[in-house]
Amino acid sequence: MGAPVPLTYPPAADFADLRARIDALSFLPIGATTPMTWEESLDANYTDGILILHRGRVVYERYFGCLDAVGKHAAMSMTKSVTGLLAEILIAEGALDDTRRVGEIIPEVAQSAFGTATVRQVMDMTTGVRYSEDYADPKADIWVYSAAASPFPKPADDTGPDGYWEYLAQVQPEGNHGEAFHYKTINSDMLGWILSRTAGKAVTDLASERLWRPMGAEQDAYQTVDGKGVPFAGGGISLGLRDAARLGLLMLNKGRINGEQVFPAQVVEKIAKGGDRTRFSGYPTLPGGSYTSQWWVFHNAHGAFAARGVHGQTIYVDPTADMVLVRFASHPTA
Repeated sequence: MGAPVPLTYPPAADFADLRARIDALSFLPIGATTPMTWEESLDANYTDGILILHRGRVVYERYFGCLDAVGKHAAMSMTKSVTGLLAEILIAEGALDDTRRVGEIIPEVAQSAFGTATVRQVMDMTTGVRYSEDYADPKADIWVYSAAASPFPKPADDTGPDGYWEYLAQVQPEGNHGEAFHYKTINSDMLGWILSRTAGKAVTDLASERLWRPMGAEQDAYQTVDGKGVPFAGGGISLGLRDAARLGLLMLNKGRINGEQVFPAQVVEKIAKGGDRTRFSGYPTLPGGSYTSQWWVFHNAHGAFAARGVHGQTIYVDPTADMVLVRFASHPTA
C-alpha cells in the first residue's frame, strides 16, 4: 500500500466548536414521544465510532469503548457494498456482463438455483434461492452456511458442505428469479465468486488494487476467510473508520479522490439511481427505497444511498448536502 493521504480537518478550535454544536442538535426518534440529542443517540445506538465529512472536510469524529483512530472494526454487511462496487467497476470497464447467466461464468453452480440467475439478479438480490437469514432461528440456513464457512476442521461425521463455494453449488430454488428483493447474504458470496473468476484473483486483491491503494487508505483492511481461504464477500471486512470515510468520499465524488479518477463516474451514477422499487419491501423504515449493486438507496429528496451492516454500521452518502456519515456500532440486536 502506498503512503496514506490525510483527510482534511478544520483548525482545532473550529473542530471543537463543530462537535459541540452537532452534539447539541436534537430530534424526535422514530416511534418516540421525547426528543433526544445527537450525543445521547450515540450511546443509545451502541456507537463505537462516528465520523462526518462535509464539503470534503471532517467536521465530526468520535470514538467510544475500545475503538480509537488506529483500531479496526467489523464492517459486517457493509462488505457487501464493497463487493457490489467492485462488480460495477468491472461492468463499466467491459470485463463483466451483468446480463449473463451465472452458470455460464461459474459452471460449478450450473445445477444449483444460482445457475439460471443473471449476474444483475445476484447483484440486486432478486434471485429465487432458498435461504433463511433469521438470526433468531437456530435452525435457519445462516447457521448451516456458517458451519460450512468455519475455518476450523470439520468433525469426522460432518456431511455438510465445506466452504462458501461448496455451499453455493447446492442451493435449491425458491420462487422465481427477478420477482422480488430478498436480502440473502449468499448472493454476495456468489457475486464474490463471479468477481474472482472474472478478474482471476481474490476479491481481497481486487479491493486492494482498485480501491484501498488509489484512495490513499491509512490502514490495511482484513477480510475473514473460510477453511479453504475463500474471502467472505458478504460480511468479512474489518477496517478503520477513516478508511470507511474515504470509501464514502469516493462514492460522493463519483469515483474521484485525491485528484485522481479511481473508477468511472457512471459506476456511482448507476448505484445512486437505485433498483426496481416495485420489488422492494419488508423494510418499513426505508419507505420507497430500493436495493441495487449491494447498496441501499433511499430515493429521498437528497438522493441518499448507503452501505449498511447488521449491528449499526453504515456509510451514508448524501450528495445534496455534500456529506458522508460513517458509523461503527455494536448494537446487540441483529
